[in-house]
Amino acid sequence: MQLDHVTLVTPDLEGTCRFFRDIVGLEDGPRPPFRVDGRWLYANGRPVIHLVDATEPARLPGGSPALVAPRIDHVAFRVASGAEWRALGERLAAHRVPYQLAEAPASAEVQLFVALAPGVVVEFVTSLPVGAAV
Repeated sequence: MQLDHVTLVTPDLEGTCRFFRDIVGLEDGPRPPFRVDGRWLYANGRPVIHLVDATEPARLPGGSPALVAPRIDHVAFRVASGAEWRALGERLAAHRVPYQLAEAPASAEVQLFVALAPGVVVEFVTSLPVGAAV
């Protein structure tokens, strides 16, 4: 089994798209003509991020107005090479995107978190040594 795609519902469709295009390096691509506006972003010829335009969070069917359906917690991208990790850091710096670094507990992995929008976090994770961090 492998991850097929992640759908992010966002009130900032263009800003979210710019982040995934300019920082992550994904490419815009074709998207079926759904009734709601959105974008599909591709990696290696596959649509891996589906963006959906929404001005308010979805409500659970039949639920009270206080029950809001979760839209997403975070999406994680694995970065394998040191060159790729350094390039990511350079793009973050060039675009002045704030981030937080953390070491995953009981592992040798480094995590880099970007708060993309309220309620949406993007994680980049690598097994590179801590000294190789951004």
